[in-house]
Amino acid sequence: MAIGVVTVKRPPERWSSSQPYFAILKGLGVSIRHFLHNLLLFARGQQDFTVHFPEQRLVQPPAMRGMPVLVQMDNGKERCVACGMCEWACPTNCISIFPAETNDEVERYPEVFDIDMSRCMFCGFCEEACPEEAIVMSRQIEIASYSRRGSLWHKQDLLVPVAELKTRLDHLRRQYEH
Repeated sequence: MAIGVVTVKRPPERWSSSQPYFAILKGLGVSIRHFLHNLLLFARGQQDFTVHFPEQRLVQPPAMRGMPVLVQMDNGKERCVACGMCEWACPTNCISIFPAETNDEVERYPEVFDIDMSRCMFCGFCEEACPEEAIVMSRQIEIASYSRRGSLWHKQDLLVPVAELKTRLDHLRRQYEH
């Protein structure tokens, strides 16, 4: 069996690729151009490079994923029906749910809903798995604590009114349409 040999026509080697000094000078030229442009804008007072945190905040995009929270309906109850889909979808097993039944024994609710934020990696799988839009990724990212117990968030800590999550819920619903 014969094997065909294919010769590939390569472009001729340019002078710029053969001389490493030219690449270094080209990179320095780009850096100097940006530096002078920003210096000129700063001298005119048109650009401020510093964000004075926490007085000033950056505007976060709607797709930003902060810590997961439970959606609290207008009547004060959580939207969660304790189906366990978020717990099942979580790759780090940081969600713990213990379901209970309501008085009419028709609906379920989470008696215990805990999230260990020290293990959460903010992937959003819990949000995608939830059929009720009961758990969403909020815009809250400042969740530091001094102890390990401080990173365990319980149901009452996680409840956030639906009005505060409007931006994220609208973003999710736009994704459903596509």
